[in-house]
This record gives sequence, C-alpha cells and structure tokens, in this order.
Amino acid sequence: MTAPAASSTGTPASAARVRPEFRTPRVEDAPALWELVDGTDELDNNSPYYYALWCRDFAATSLVATVDDEVIGFLTGYVRPDEPDTYLVWQEAVRPRHGIPMLGVQLFDRAADRAVEQGARFIEATVSADNKAIIMVLKKVAKRYAAEVETRVLFPGDLFPGEHHDEVLYRIGPLAPRAG
Repeated sequence: MTAPAASSTGTPASAARVRPEFRTPRVEDAPALWELVDGTDELDNNSPYYYALWCRDFAATSLVATVDDEVIGFLTGYVRPDEPDTYLVWQEAVRPRHGIPMLGVQLFDRAADRAVEQGARFIEATVSADNKAIIMVLKKVAKRYAAEVETRVLFPGDLFPGEHHDEVLYRIGPLAPRAG
C-alpha cells in the first residue's frame, strides 16, 4: 500500500481514503496491543505476557486493525464459557490520531457481526459510567440490531485495590443476524 498523496498544500490527502485491514491478532501483535493500552489512561493495563497469551488463545474472537502492517487498533473479546450464546468484549483501543474516522466503531461492528454469525445472541461489555464514547458505541450496536440494552453494576469499584470505578455491565440482545 502506498502513502496517501499530498495535496497542493503539501499536507497528506484525506486519511478517510486510507482503509484499515481487519484480521485476527497474532502473537507477534502482543507488544503493539500492550503499547496501545499502556498509552490509554481509561483502560486497565495487563502484562505484555497477558497480551501474548490472549493473541494465542483468543485470537479467533478478537480483531486487530492495521495500516501497512502497523497495528492501529484492536478489540479483544471471548465467548463466555457458562453462556455460550454471549460474546463479551474485553478491551478495545485505537492509536490516537490514526486518521481513520470511527475506527473504534468499525472494530466493534465487525466483532459484533462476526460473533452473531457464529451464534451469539447477546453482546456484553463492562464500562465505567463516564466512558461516554463506548456507551455511544454500545447503543449504536443495539440500535442496528433493534435489540434491548440492559445495564447493572457487575463489579463495584470497592472490589478492586486502590481507587477504581464501578464496572457497569451493558448486555445487548437478543440479537439475530442482520439481513444484507
């Protein structure tokens, strides 16, 4: 893939023309995932080893977005063992100033569609009450599927060491594959 052409002002052409590729993560992507989370104040970081294991064991239920083989975003998720019709989104992060509009929404949409195609009837995610961006994404997904959204505190903040927000569970469903 070639770099975007420069405009007559010498600035890169609109990044909207750059199209990310979406694929399952590989173990080699683990350092990039860790770096994305490490650079995001809103997310709880895990060890680099954790991301390597995740890319090995849960690649089939996760996605990365790349441009020119550079990881610019990811979404990790899994099918709940005790509820095999429920897909839980664990973490999502995108590189700041990547220049691709709505990349986080694109990742979430693709993961949701894939999960539903594979039999998920519900999508879950836990969010802090002040994370308006992901709450908007969850509501958009529910609207696309004409599904209900239920919320409740899954884990109160005092369950975790230090200061931690309540983990509010958003449960979307029931879902059915979308036509077209």
